[in-house]
Amino acid sequence: MSTERSRRAAETAAPPVRADASTAWQPGDAVALRYITRDGKPGMSWPYRVVEDRGDRVALFIPRGAIYKQWGRSETGDRTLVDATWRHDVLRLMFADRQHSIWLFWRRDEDGDDERRFTSYYINMEEPFRRTEIGFDTNDHVLDVVVTPDLAWQWKDAEQLDERVRAGALPAAFAAEVRAEGERAIAALERGDSPFSDGWEQWTPDPSWSTPELPAGWDTLPATLWERRLWAYGDVAR
Repeated sequence: MSTERSRRAAETAAPPVRADASTAWQPGDAVALRYITRDGKPGMSWPYRVVEDRGDRVALFIPRGAIYKQWGRSETGDRTLVDATWRHDVLRLMFADRQHSIWLFWRRDEDGDDERRFTSYYINMEEPFRRTEIGFDTNDHVLDVVVTPDLAWQWKDAEQLDERVRAGALPAAFAAEVRAEGERAIAALERGDSPFSDGWEQWTPDPSWSTPELPAGWDTLPATLWERRLWAYGDVAR
C-alpha cells in the first residue's frame, strides 16, 4: 500500500474503545451516538465528529453521506439494524442533564454547485446524554419541535406521543414531562436564548475532516442506562 493510501486508511479507520469515559473528547474525534432501546440495548446509532466538548454542552457533526444504523428488516423478515445513508449535514447540540437536544440542518443544492444552505433547527426530546468509552448514549422521546430559520416553530409528532399514552405504551405522567420539556425549550427559543443567538447557523465543518464511521463496539459495548427509565418506560425497562 502506498504512503498516501496508508494515510487515508488511518484517517478513516474506526477509533479504538477508550478506557476512560469521563475524559472530554477533542475536536475532530469520531464517536458513536447511540439510542438505547427501552429494554436497555443499543439501537439506532450514528457516527459523528466532535465539534466541541466543554462538559455542559457537547456539539457533534454528522455530514451528508455518513453511514448509520437504523431499524429495518432482515432477509427473514426479522426487525434488525441495517445500514442507511444520512441525507443532510447536521450539527447536534446536547446539554448536560437536559431532556432535549437542538439540531441544525443544512441542505446542499442538487443543481451541481453543491451550495450549503441552513434550513432549520430541530428540537429533539430525548434522555439526558450519558458518556461512554465510544461516545454518547441517549434515547428518543417521540416529541419534537421544528423551527424555521426565522424562528417560527411547530410541534412534530405530538399526536404520536398521545397515541402511545392511549395505547398504554408510555405513562401519562412521562408524556406530560416530555411536553413540558418542549415548552421550556420553546420559551428559550422565543426569548432568543443560547444557542439560538450564538450564530451556530454560520458554522462550517473543518474541511480536513473525513466522513466518520461508527467505531468498533457500537453494537456490543454495554449501554449506559438513564436512571429514570423504570418510571418513564414501565415494565419493558425491567
